[in-house]
Amino acid sequence: MFLQLIDDESGRTLVSAAVSEVKKSATKTELGQALGELLAQKAKAQKIAQVVFDRSAYRYHGRVKAVADGARSGGLEF
Repeated sequence: MFLQLIDDESGRTLVSAAVSEVKKSATKTELGQALGELLAQKAKAQKIAQVVFDRSAYRYHGRVKAVADGARSGGLEF
């Protein structure tokens, strides 16, 4: 799984995070939670507090929900 925060106006990637950066072995849902928290941590370092969560065609459950919950618990506002 790979996550990005993108500035739509300029088309630039502001922050990104990949599951390979998470240093633990867990279920896919737990890794999604940890990845969301990592993305929030990186966003806060760049002084980004509010984002829009675009899940594309993916249903809001399982790993997608875990990523959103992790990002929220990390301090990002959707």
